[in-house]
Amino acid sequence: MVYRTPTILLAGSLMLSSVAFTQESYSPNVNAVFPDNVYWGDTHVHTSFSSHDANIGGKNRVSPDIAYRFARGESVTAINGSTVRLQRPLDFLVVADHAEGMGVAFALQSGDPDFPRSETGKKFRDAYTRYIESDEKDRTLRSLLWGTPIDAPYRQTLWQRAVANAEKYNEPGKFTAFAGFEWSAAGLLNLHRVVIFKDGADKTAQTTPFSQSDSNKPQDLWNYLERYQTESKGQVLAIPHNSNVSGGKMFATYKFGGAPLNADWLRLRSQFEPLMEITQFKGDSEAHPLLSPTDEFADFETWNGWSGRQPDAKAAARTQQEEIERKRGEYAREALKTGLALKATTGVNPFKYGLIGSTDSHTSLSTADSNNFWGKFSRDYPSAKLRRWDYAAGGYAGIWATENTRQALFAAMQRKEVYATTGPRIKLRFFAGWDYTSHDAERPDLARVGYATGVPMGGDLTQAPAGKSPRFLIQAVRDPDGANLDRVQVIKGWLDKDGQLHEKIHDVALSDSRRADSDGKVPPVGSTVDITEATYDNSIGNPELAVVWTDPDFDRDELAFYYLRVLEIPTPRWTAYDAKFFAMKDLPEEVEMETQQRAYTSPIWYTPGN
Repeated sequence: MVYRTPTILLAGSLMLSSVAFTQESYSPNVNAVFPDNVYWGDTHVHTSFSSHDANIGGKNRVSPDIAYRFARGESVTAINGSTVRLQRPLDFLVVADHAEGMGVAFALQSGDPDFPRSETGKKFRDAYTRYIESDEKDRTLRSLLWGTPIDAPYRQTLWQRAVANAEKYNEPGKFTAFAGFEWSAAGLLNLHRVVIFKDGADKTAQTTPFSQSDSNKPQDLWNYLERYQTESKGQVLAIPHNSNVSGGKMFATYKFGGAPLNADWLRLRSQFEPLMEITQFKGDSEAHPLLSPTDEFADFETWNGWSGRQPDAKAAARTQQEEIERKRGEYAREALKTGLALKATTGVNPFKYGLIGSTDSHTSLSTADSNNFWGKFSRDYPSAKLRRWDYAAGGYAGIWATENTRQALFAAMQRKEVYATTGPRIKLRFFAGWDYTSHDAERPDLARVGYATGVPMGGDLTQAPAGKSPRFLIQAVRDPDGANLDRVQVIKGWLDKDGQLHEKIHDVALSDSRRADSDGKVPPVGSTVDITEATYDNSIGNPELAVVWTDPDFDRDELAFYYLRVLEIPTPRWTAYDAKFFAMKDLPEEVEMETQQRAYTSPIWYTPGN
């Protein structure tokens, strides 16, 4: 028996002497070391420090402080003078302003006396003057901000200001503010990454954000991240986003420029990119109907780029097969499958991604709620004029962690115990093991059981015991202020013995006692949406769905992954809230007014034993 030193506790006039006890305490929470809290946040918000797009192109001229104040639940003033506030505060935030020209436009507008008097500084000042005198029509300044770095010492000063702002609003245990930036490679070809630092100013202020001016190759960004870790002894990661409009290159099986993959590329990508952003304002990147034609929910917030919802002329000129091949390099489900094939041939899976959502807001406002959507850019604030309706109002990142600190949240991101939602704060648990029973889904201590005998989302199963298939312990609870749940699905991908990749969607928990028919089809949950009034009710669906599911087609010799997709019942889309508030009439028929919000967990992977 292991004893601890007795202590004396005072409670008023009563003296309580502790007795000897073993390491297993009667109080269950003493030994609960697993992550028992889900924290909500946004890893991708732009402020007026994003010079060329949020600021000059998007009219965001407010102080970067607004982003933190808003995320923490304060009321702030939007560009149109309206007061705006979140229904519920966030737990963490990453201000991820573009490295290209970071802070330069804001410095020009605020008349920063420290702005360089160098030749480069003069170019920026002159371009800003022309921009103002032309009633903001001259594009020289935007071109400079995108492609010409300001003097290195001043660039360092601007980054230190951004880092200081994160330090100012970071309150361990209450609100976490990470220092970060966005590396925006290759212009509108979205190979962009959000870079997140775990560390405080003592380490992060030593570096300078890596920009397109330094290199437009992803591997050079990873080399920069490795140098930072070596020199500072800190930690950092990168999150690719908008793979859906990357021209087929985000998950290509060759290096940027066409060179074949090598061991160093595979190592760096798998080391520094544990997560991907699967959903945000510029559409959803989970699945595409061309890649998953039998998936009835694949065509969700499909965004084809700046040309709008309809494919552009170049896309129209491609054959369907050419378009399919292009999409293979753009969507998460396909990337997860490709990762299995690369694991089999190279020994490394560079696409072993955990999944998160974030907004990519350029307004400083992290607004993923459909009834509180303030647009992609500040110029797109709510008004009686129909806004660009193909933007989505999502999403958020959910992180399972032991506490709300940089260290705990960053560790959870590295181990991929995270998930994505398109806005609602759905609470999700997802475990895999070999010995769960159906009763475990009904237990009040479901998470304790999940961790005790299995692995959570983001984890790995290896070498199945003879005669056993993996069992998945699943629990989904609706957003307490949101819609009931329609269903829970397990998405499986695998590599068969012939080297062929497959996927299958399993409806594992259905609301309202529905059952699939003999063909596996599930009747729709229905809809209570009143488009005219922008309302719905929870008379359909379930507030909670929980189940233990066993893979009926498991092969212990095949590489596989599994993740959850959880769907809400239909609700009004943000466009319906706009139409109701502003009494908009005669909207085009193609404007979508109803949606089915959803959540995606990070996968759990299965790898056969050696």
